[in-house]
Amino acid sequence: MSRTLDLSRRPAPLPGPRTLAGLSIPALKAEMESLGLDPKQAGMRAKQLRRWVHHFGAREFSVMSDIAKELRAVLADKYVLDRPEIADHQVSKDGTQKWLTRFAPGVEGESVYIPDVGKAGALCVSSQVGCTLNCTFCHTGTQALVRNLTAAEIVQQVLIARDALSEWPTSTEDRLLTNIVFMGMGEPLYNLDNVVEAIDTIADGDGISIGRRRITVSTAGVAPKIPELGARTNAALAISLHATNDDLRDQLVPINKKYDLQTLFEAIRAYPDLGNSKRVTFEYVMLKGVNDSLAEARDLIRLLKGVPAKINLIPFNPWPGSPYECSDWETIEEFAEVLNRAGYASPIRTPRGRDILAACGQLRSESVKKSAAEKRREALEGAADQGA
Repeated sequence: MSRTLDLSRRPAPLPGPRTLAGLSIPALKAEMESLGLDPKQAGMRAKQLRRWVHHFGAREFSVMSDIAKELRAVLADKYVLDRPEIADHQVSKDGTQKWLTRFAPGVEGESVYIPDVGKAGALCVSSQVGCTLNCTFCHTGTQALVRNLTAAEIVQQVLIARDALSEWPTSTEDRLLTNIVFMGMGEPLYNLDNVVEAIDTIADGDGISIGRRRITVSTAGVAPKIPELGARTNAALAISLHATNDDLRDQLVPINKKYDLQTLFEAIRAYPDLGNSKRVTFEYVMLKGVNDSLAEARDLIRLLKGVPAKINLIPFNPWPGSPYECSDWETIEEFAEVLNRAGYASPIRTPRGRDILAACGQLRSESVKKSAAEKRREALEGAADQGA
């Protein structure tokens, strides 16, 4: 008898009070109705909770001055406003920050804040723990899929970053976190319902208030879901492309065997509202001797014909045991020049957070991580060896 993994099933709740942090308005309303409030009252209380948690960053019910004291006591008895456990937090020498978040025992995902990206700074969030796609250049692809993240767990990654950046209450001025990119662990379109709900919460103007134009969802090419993503979210679309022909893309991005380039580009052209003000971002990792010839740059131009596009050229970020090398810098610049002359914006993405394995393609969580004490001990031992 064969068995299949049901990824749509939500994980069983853990014992103890549930957190309301990260919940959408519909989910908060359902919780209020479970307390016996009528639908109208439940809707009003949900909006108040949303504002306190996602606009002010409240961690205690006692500060919610516009909610009756009796209800606050009930809420404090049944719920918490805690974030998930931060199993590890690393800061790169370039200011990039990476969090390993433990959502449940054995369920850990990584998110990365990158300063000076987008308007001011971008947070790369995960939509799954692990991945099924097995892209050969991606470290995440070496980790088996554990499960989809819930909408609340996706939003909680944003809350954790805003806590660290002291970005409460929400402000429209001088923000450090202005952009969200679904480019972390997992394939977002294999968890579309939760991604849509999370985007609704992140974009809510009375809460976190990061506009949809500043939210980008990257897919390796789940073609049937691409138009649906646009219709349901109005988010920006990014395609993890990396090859200009099916033979090579079958090797680098195995989902291409299911949805080939012709099928993929038919879906891309059906994405709603594409134009000069809403272009598709094509991500192209530069692999030495694999996909970095000038002939392939010209093939890329032909492939993108008729699609409003910009191209992010990504120097390959090495990870332990990776089978590839990064293209030489001169090769990357020559590749970019061919694209630029054809009229395509093709910035070369500066590698960020390489020293903490936080760069593009390097994210990978383990069910067992070294403890902070172990890391400190190893660092001290290394310093002692150098001083000997």
